[in-house]
Amino acid sequence: MLFDIRTIVGALLGLYAVVLVITGLVHDTAAEEAKTGGINVNIWAGLGMGAVSVAFFAWVLLRPVVPAEPPARSDDEKRESGDSSGL
Repeated sequence: MLFDIRTIVGALLGLYAVVLVITGLVHDTAAEEAKTGGINVNIWAGLGMGAVSVAFFAWVLLRPVVPAEPPARSDDEKRESGDSSGL
């Protein structure tokens, strides 16, 4: 689960979301709000990224990667390799 790409993407989006929300709360000037029409874009972008991050982590938990099982060895292959556990 740790090396699943969905975990890495979710963590990066979550980190950027936290940075954007903190930036929106701390560094919100009137000049910046005038550029965006009175909307605090950093907070909204941070909340959106946070929602996508939660969706990625939910995806990882609900649909984990299941490794494929190796194919079963036939009796002939067991005899050739000297494995007598199947007899």
